[in-house]
Amino acid sequence: IFQPLHTLRNAEKELLPGYHPFEWQPALRNVSPACQVGIIDGLSGWTASVDDSPADTISRRFRYDVALVSALKDLEEDIVEGLREHGLEDSSCTSGFTVTIKESCDGMGDVSEKHGGGPAIPEKAVRFSITVMSVSVLAEGEEEAVTVFREQKPNSEMSCKPLCLMFVDESDHETLTAILGPVVAERNAMKNSRLILAMGGLPRSFRFHFRGTGYDEKMVREMEGLEASGSTYVCTLCDATRAEASKNMVLHSVTRSHDENLDRYELWRTNPYSESADELRDRVKGVSAKPFMETQPTLDALHCDIGNATEFYKIFQDEIGEVHCRPNPSREERRSWRAALDKQLRKKMKLKPVMRMNGNFARRLMTAEAVEVVCELVPSQQRSEALRELMNLYIQMKPVWRATCPAKECPDQLCRYSFNSQRFADLLSSTFKYRYDGKITNYLHKTLAHVPEIIERDGSIGAWASEGNESGNKLFRRFRKMNA
Repeated sequence: IFQPLHTLRNAEKELLPGYHPFEWQPALRNVSPACQVGIIDGLSGWTASVDDSPADTISRRFRYDVALVSALKDLEEDIVEGLREHGLEDSSCTSGFTVTIKESCDGMGDVSEKHGGGPAIPEKAVRFSITVMSVSVLAEGEEEAVTVFREQKPNSEMSCKPLCLMFVDESDHETLTAILGPVVAERNAMKNSRLILAMGGLPRSFRFHFRGTGYDEKMVREMEGLEASGSTYVCTLCDATRAEASKNMVLHSVTRSHDENLDRYELWRTNPYSESADELRDRVKGVSAKPFMETQPTLDALHCDIGNATEFYKIFQDEIGEVHCRPNPSREERRSWRAALDKQLRKKMKLKPVMRMNGNFARRLMTAEAVEVVCELVPSQQRSEALRELMNLYIQMKPVWRATCPAKECPDQLCRYSFNSQRFADLLSSTFKYRYDGKITNYLHKTLAHVPEIIERDGSIGAWASEGNESGNKLFRRFRKMNA
């Protein structure tokens, strides 16, 4: 504290993002080489037209490369420590670093000022953020890359750095793509270039891998040009239709990719075979808009939880009302079953009914304890047993797509996953056939069909989920003094 002011000023500058000197080789296309760039207008790079509404409040962001440099500098100690541990002392390792980045993007509902006379803006926001997942280095003359840093808590808001905040409705595709346009352009420029940055006192060169996995299904469909989630094309990973997915619940493989979606969009746009709308749609498997941003085909663990809990909540109601015996119950009957279920959950589990299923409710609902409580209301013993088995299988399967590192944390469940999901599917298509005849929910299909393959490819699903970004939403509300 007792230092001349200018040294303090300089120390402060070091802490602000965008103060670290760095360069790109080759230089990034259409991105200024300046290093000292703080928070910029999210619309920079777009020329304003005369009649536009004043867009100066819409969005703020960091320049992507500056944000990455800042994130790496935050991890400098960890990276240098990792190098030391692997005996890759200072001089030998200056190039060959690879950094894997998880990108997340999520819309938030009501973010209106509770009391404050800010400018009038749409009361929805979208946050785009990045997390440094790992840094590895391939030393000269070595075969294998060694990981010198791995994020231990990839789903904490601590590791999730906001890149861009915008007051936009996530459903407003035009505005969203306009604002994220420059971000995508910078990201594409960085894919073909190396960052030269001082780490531990030596200039080192980094390459970046970007993986857009922190998106919920709605956002993935929007970014990748697929039809909305009620579409007959049930999955963002494979081409199955809803009817196929409900007949064959387990055997599907991941086929969709960003490039394929782009090709399909071209087919959709040009219709080279002069087909009818239906034939064309079947050819492109529901790709009907131009894919805008590359996402990694994966499954979002958080929303998977929520989607499946919603489904179980409905099964519970149907079982209380014995829908398997009488197929078309009235609205009134359904309402009474739901009331009975809510009352029971509140009394025995202290679970308040929620308007929309949320993560916490889902976690409490998907337990053996909750099933016991529900079974008290199910008239038939046999059906209760089936429900118990269904939940038991689900509880076995869940850690596999929730764990940050399933091979370490739940190897047994990982080995049994395919077996369990097969059994789960058998139960659904026999005992609970009334619910799954020709239809299945999107996340349930993914849970049953795609988990083992994704884990084999990426090693984890949970680590790549959107949770960090969702936790950050909470902070965002807090900073906007919206104690909602």
